[in-house]
Amino acid sequence: MGFWEDFTNWLRSLFGGAAEPEEPAGRTPAPVYLKVALIIFDPPVPSQGGRPLSQVLGWSDSEILVSGYISDLQASSHGYVNYQIAETIHAPAFPVKADGFVYDADDYVRFWQNGRGFHMPDMVDYHQILADFDLVEKVNSNQIDEVWLMAMPYAGFYESIMAGPGAFFCNAPPLTVTSANRRFIVMGFNYQRGVGEMLESFGHRAESILRQVFRNSRGDDNLWARFIRYEQTSPGMAECGTVHFAPNSTRDYEWGNLTPVWCRSRNWVGFPNLEGAPVKLNCAEWGNGDIRAHHTWWLKLLPHVAGQADGIRYNWWSYLIDPNEVH
Repeated sequence: MGFWEDFTNWLRSLFGGAAEPEEPAGRTPAPVYLKVALIIFDPPVPSQGGRPLSQVLGWSDSEILVSGYISDLQASSHGYVNYQIAETIHAPAFPVKADGFVYDADDYVRFWQNGRGFHMPDMVDYHQILADFDLVEKVNSNQIDEVWLMAMPYAGFYESIMAGPGAFFCNAPPLTVTSANRRFIVMGFNYQRGVGEMLESFGHRAESILRQVFRNSRGDDNLWARFIRYEQTSPGMAECGTVHFAPNSTRDYEWGNLTPVWCRSRNWVGFPNLEGAPVKLNCAEWGNGDIRAHHTWWLKLLPHVAGQADGIRYNWWSYLIDPNEVH
């Protein structure tokens, strides 16, 4: 470890942060296992014989979606991230909005069929959810590490939101006023959509957290800024792009652009060695426009080996799954 790494860790120790242990660079980190509380909001619809809303409207099975999401994250993290559902809570109700509003199931079906009538403001009452299911207590007692909410469209969820002491922006303003003794993330999913959209939510979580990790890095030391380069913003210097913009995208969600660009995304496979000439690539490299294929391709390129430089780990996934590691 060099002088600056030693000096950075010494400064951290002065302000309450533990010094990072030195790790041999390049090794595969040991897998981690995280416990999740999964809460599925799926109310009965009286006019349809009490059948669950998801069945009435022909939407996906939540537990099948969750299984695919867990499998994709394990594969995308090269075996590092292993989520386990510690408890599944089937809530036969609509989540309560921040202003106290609660949908009537038959009204909701009519709104969906007519394409209008949904309540605004849409935002859910997160504190009510945390209280109703004793989620902060479960985090504090290490029964769970994070929370996944699964519900209908217009449930009012952010894709991700962070709670706890020192929580920061995670694709949403933080929930700082809780009695949590550590940071944790609440994911918001929609069973009308697919696993690809769930991975997009995780991708935006990754973007927020890594922006925070590298917030004090400047110039070439900001590897996150380098990772997300794409042709439109960095002509001739495209690397991996962002969740919304592939290396050759010209607009949001354009993951199927056939136009080739010079790109260095393949160099990230060998991280921390990023040397290598660019190659011409198009959407065939990341799934020909398929949302799930693009997001798994992008996530797999995130650095995932042991070691560190300038006080930042080479295993970026360690920050994504435990925001308490972000100093």
